[in-house]
Amino acid sequence: MHRPSVLFRFVLAGLLAALPLAGLAENASSAPSPDEIVRKAIERAETPAARQLRPDYLFSRHTVTEELDDKGKVKTRREKLFEVSVNAGLFHKKLLQVNGQNLSAAELIKQEERDAADRQKLPDSKPGRKQDEGDTYLTKEMTGKYNFSLVDTTPVNGRMAYLLAFEPKSGLPVRKITDRIANQAAGRVWIDTEDFEIARAEIHLKSEIELWGGMIGTLRHCRYTLERTRLPDGVWFDSLAHGIAEGRKLIEPFLIRMRTESSNFHRAGLVVQ
Repeated sequence: MHRPSVLFRFVLAGLLAALPLAGLAENASSAPSPDEIVRKAIERAETPAARQLRPDYLFSRHTVTEELDDKGKVKTRREKLFEVSVNAGLFHKKLLQVNGQNLSAAELIKQEERDAADRQKLPDSKPGRKQDEGDTYLTKEMTGKYNFSLVDTTPVNGRMAYLLAFEPKSGLPVRKITDRIANQAAGRVWIDTEDFEIARAEIHLKSEIELWGGMIGTLRHCRYTLERTRLPDGVWFDSLAHGIAEGRKLIEPFLIRMRTESSNFHRAGLVVQ
């Protein structure tokens, strides 16, 4: 509850849940079954070779986190600018600016030390696992929590996508704090019909979530939207994510808004004009 970005990543990890729907659209009747679509998407997401062999990339990531008062006015605002590198499917973030100001020499040294420490951990990581939050959300463990429905086949950014809707199964176990959030997540996800990559996702919580019986805090409301971009060589990256969360931390209420934009995607080693 102390780090909004972590909170939003917990919610995003439970994105494979859906809004109740009346029925399927007519033009979805000839598409693969929802389970088949999800299976292919998981295979794509969990194939280490596909991630490790894709080209190395660099891009910029700009994040804005705002704390709001009960009237929706901004109380505090924090901006960060990162340079993100992707090498053999692994993501590395380098902080460049905070609130529009470049890091000092001392801060840069600390950042380089953290980066070096992170790189030392890589040999012990599992094959295909990405440092940082990466851009993979579909896993067998996560999708096993939900029932799926195919709503439609519709264009997203000029490419056709399967629009899936699904809800959490009943009686899901709670083994860790993220399960409490994932078990209540609901929304819709658009999966590209050719690449079987997530093109867009919209998530919200179906009900209030209490942490440690409400003693630590309560998450009353959360909405999150993710948009992804396909580059000409077929590589997909998150391009825009924004969300809002409202609840209570101990005895203090909180209302937090977050936005992340990624841009300037280019192959490592190429000069961007």
